[in-house]
Amino acid sequence: MPFSWLDIIAIAVFLACWSGYTMFARKKAKTTNCIARCLHQHRIHWMYELITRDIRVTEAALLANLERNIAFFASTSLLVIAGILTLFAQIEKLESVISSLPYADMSTHLGIQLKLAVVTFIFVLAFFHFTWSMRQYGFLNVMVGAAPIDLEGKNENLKQYARQMAVVQDQAAHSYNYGLRSYYFSLAVLCWFFHPIVFIVSSILVVYTLYRREFMSKAVRAITVGQDLLWQERNAKS
Repeated sequence: MPFSWLDIIAIAVFLACWSGYTMFARKKAKTTNCIARCLHQHRIHWMYELITRDIRVTEAALLANLERNIAFFASTSLLVIAGILTLFAQIEKLESVISSLPYADMSTHLGIQLKLAVVTFIFVLAFFHFTWSMRQYGFLNVMVGAAPIDLEGKNENLKQYARQMAVVQDQAAHSYNYGLRSYYFSLAVLCWFFHPIVFIVSSILVVYTLYRREFMSKAVRAITVGQDLLWQERNAKS
């Protein structure tokens, strides 16, 4: 058997942490101010402003910058996958390195291969998330190019169109976030090579870190205040 009962418990905790946090964050974001919820409101304001502008060079530059960031992670994922696949041919050396570490849990040859396979799967998943995010930003560019101009910003049809553009951008941002989340959890899997207990602790620590950053950080508070100010400004104009 390539894995001990402790390894099986560790991978179960890892999967519970990843899937559980994803469902928790998605549900909580519907009722609680967080990065995803507040940034969506900012995107709506952004698209409202976009339809009132005759020249949209700034928007094109901003969207291109967002796509460059995602492209960086997508290409990095491919490089990491290539590096991990190379390790499959160096299992003996990797096994000797792990065995030289103090307090490290000894793994079988097959066990190390399966652990590498898990890491590979995570980065393949991240690559798919990043590339889907890039495609959705491409869809948004088309919608921006097709958006008519309403200098007064009072056309209700164009307002609805602006909200749909914000939805597409929001979905692209979610895919980007899922890809980054895969990177976070891949670091937890690396601890599995050392010891299953460290793997369990690191999985829980990743969930705690994600929760603090997405729901409790200073950035969230600042974005929330900014969201309220933008709504007040828009209501004052109307």
